[in-house]
Amino acid sequence: MQIEIQGQDAIKVAQDIVTLDGVQGDFEVVSEVEREGTLATIATIIGITTGAMTIAEKLYELNKKSINSPDTVKIERVLLVGKNGDRLLLKDATLEQLQKLLEREKL
Repeated sequence: MQIEIQGQDAIKVAQDIVTLDGVQGDFEVVSEVEREGTLATIATIIGITTGAMTIAEKLYELNKKSINSPDTVKIERVLLVGKNGDRLLLKDATLEQLQKLLEREKL
C-alpha cells in the first residue's frame, strides 16, 4: 500500500503513519514546491501485522484534525492506494472504508 501525503506537514504525518504499532513501512520525499510551500511524500506500507481497525481510527482522526483545526496539522491531501490499485481519498473516507482497505493489505 502506498499513501501519498501533500502539505506542509507531509513529512511529520508520514513519520507518524509508518511508526504506528502494527505497521511496517517507510517513506520518502518525492517533491517539494518551495514557492507554494507544498511538500509531497509517499509512505509505503510493506505490511500491516495487527490492528487494522486501530490504524484506520488513527488515519480517520488525522483527517479530522486537519479539517477541524487548521493550526495543528497542515496537510492538503492524503491518498491511499492499495496493492490491487484501489484508491481512497482520506478526506472523503469513512472509518469503515479505511478499515476495509487496510484489512485487504494485512499480511
